[in-house]
Amino acid sequence: MEYKKRYFESKMERYVTKGFKIFFMIVFGILFIFLMGFVFMWLWNWLMPDVFGLTTLTYWQSFGLLLLAKIIFGFGHDSSKSSGSKKSRKHEKFKRFCESKNGDADWSYYDQYWKEEGKVAFNAYVERIKSEQTDGSSEEN
Repeated sequence: MEYKKRYFESKMERYVTKGFKIFFMIVFGILFIFLMGFVFMWLWNWLMPDVFGLTTLTYWQSFGLLLLAKIIFGFGHDSSKSSGSKKSRKHEKFKRFCESKNGDADWSYYDQYWKEEGKVAFNAYVERIKSEQTDGSSEEN
């Protein structure tokens, strides 16, 4: 019975901790958005009137302009993280191409093979190719 009690307590603790993390992430996200509006206003009012002769902005105008720019140019989400992105589909296609018919069962021995026989086998292969090339060139003459 004690085991079940500890299990449910630990599970509840994880849920509460996760809830607090989500809550604070939302709060900090909202604060970050409003801070970006202030930073955008400050940069605009510092640069644009002098450089381009534009008027200064209030906080809410800068916030709206920043929101409009985000809507037009995107919300900065990384497309490589989404499961249906072109990059992940390419990766899956490449992975399927590289896998053998048996899966990865045969490839688990590759490193061991290369350490034991790889260099010797490669040198023998090079010698065979060179001898075939020299035999082929001598047969032509």
